Amino acid sequence: MRIYVSADMEGITGLVDSDDVQPGGRDYERGRSMMAEDVNAAVRGALAAGASAALVNDAHGPMRNLLPEALHPAARLVRGRPKQMGMLEGLTGEYDAVVCVGYHARAGALGVLSHSFMGHEIEDMWLDGRPVGEIGLAHATAAALGVPVVALTGDDAACAEMTAWDASVVTVPVKYAHDRFAAELRPPQEARKAVEEGVARALAALPPRAQGPARPSPPAAEATLTVRWQSASVAATLLGIPSVTAVDGRTVRAAGPLPVLYRLFGVWMRVASALTNQPPYC
Repeated sequence: MRIYVSADMEGITGLVDSDDVQPGGRDYERGRSMMAEDVNAAVRGALAAGASAALVNDAHGPMRNLLPEALHPAARLVRGRPKQMGMLEGLTGEYDAVVCVGYHARAGALGVLSHSFMGHEIEDMWLDGRPVGEIGLAHATAAALGVPVVALTGDDAACAEMTAWDASVVTVPVKYAHDRFAAELRPPQEARKAVEEGVARALAALPPRAQGPARPSPPAAEATLTVRWQSASVAATLLGIPSVTAVDGRTVRAAGPLPVLYRLFGVWMRVASALTNQPPYC
């Protein structure tokens, strides 16, 4: 059993403020240590459930938050950017399950450090007309690759968002949002024990799949992604990309197979980053 871990930072145990999650922030070094501990708890849970390999993708901000020496020795790490598939870099149909660690609620939700990919630059997103953020888009893209998301950790708002998207996913709340920069925190040891047990439980319930190259590829999943930007300039510039169409002055959309669409969205973010001088946040 091969497990893929996508690790974000805003939903990590104990973290509530931008100073906790942004390089140069007052508590960032502590935050990245806390991130490693939550990821390691997920890896331990995967190993307890029988996983033979785990690939961890550092999916937050500069994507250089996890220190290799702090990571569980059974895991390999994808680190740095740019990554063509961003928060899902390295995920293929060869993996048996995805575990999302430290995820947060989408833009507009009252969750800890809630946003969708680019802080304030993205006002809202829809996938096939359904409101979506990082959680739903990761889930749908993984499904299009034939790999189920089986567990997610984060605050209670992120867990509720995942449950609304797919109630079969095991969710582990490590904190309870009081506002966007405030939360009631589970004690770290308690939270990490819950992460380890939750991941193990999710993987133990995973039905067996055909292994190796004989595993059939899923049909390409067609989808429509719509994004409303804060800046009309970003929307207007994106119209220069083939297949991108305007919904209104600040909203664009494109349709296509979902893994390809996810990669295209990464291009949109790089364009928006260049125009607004704001790095993709995630």
